[in-house]
Amino acid sequence: MTSTLLYTILSLSLLGGLLAVVLYLIAQKFKVQEDPRIDQVLEVLPGANCGGCGYAGCRAFAENFVKNPDNPDFFCPVGGNDVMKKAAAVLGRDVQEQIPKLAVLRCNGSCDVRPVLNTYDGSPNCAVAADLYGGETGCSYGCLGLGDCVDACTFDAIHINPQTGLPEVVEDKCTSCGACVKACPRNILELRPKGPKSRRIYVACANKDKGAVTRKVCSVGCIGCQLCVKACPFEAITFADNLAYIDPAKCRLCRKCVAVCPTGCILEINFPPKKQVTNNE
Repeated sequence: MTSTLLYTILSLSLLGGLLAVVLYLIAQKFKVQEDPRIDQVLEVLPGANCGGCGYAGCRAFAENFVKNPDNPDFFCPVGGNDVMKKAAAVLGRDVQEQIPKLAVLRCNGSCDVRPVLNTYDGSPNCAVAADLYGGETGCSYGCLGLGDCVDACTFDAIHINPQTGLPEVVEDKCTSCGACVKACPRNILELRPKGPKSRRIYVACANKDKGAVTRKVCSVGCIGCQLCVKACPFEAITFADNLAYIDPAKCRLCRKCVAVCPTGCILEINFPPKKQVTNNE
């Protein structure tokens, strides 16, 4: 009995050792050698894993960055140009600097300018509300104010203002990862260049209805008058679907469009107050 037990234990031990050797040989044969530069690039990345770069996390970004060194489209929005320079140095290559961006809300329809017509009592979620109905106001293009963008932001860079009911972006915290842009079912959040001295001009409206309809539901909406298009000396403003849009690449921040907009839907951000002109009699 004892000899049989010992024989069984010995046989199992030998079989286990043999299988271990076989598994080791198989692992060595099919082992994938990872480029050590992937970990080096990963070390300089911020580790946010936000997906703003278009890849599923920082490691996926590092792997693709190393494997495709000639691709000019690699950019980490969280780390910015400084981090990209460090990552490029690992591969001994240069990287093209990109203009810093941040999220802006293309809606200025706060509670006092966009009258509430009904009360939403469903799930506190913009995506759900957008599928169910047009919204609590007469504007079916404006912000729903339920905070999907806030929930999507992992950097605490966007909050709902309780007075206006609209989300506000904290410039110093926004990394332009684009998570809030993707989360908005109305597509009214947009990544735009921060601009020199963080100054920028854009149309804070996404309403594509005709002017008369827009004016009834929101006093600060774009009514399609095209005065801004005519006033712009740089052809930076286009007009389509009853809505004006300012191309940030062409805009020279002259503010002439702001002055002629009858509803004030063109916002000028971080500009100093204009000097008041007085006539000396």
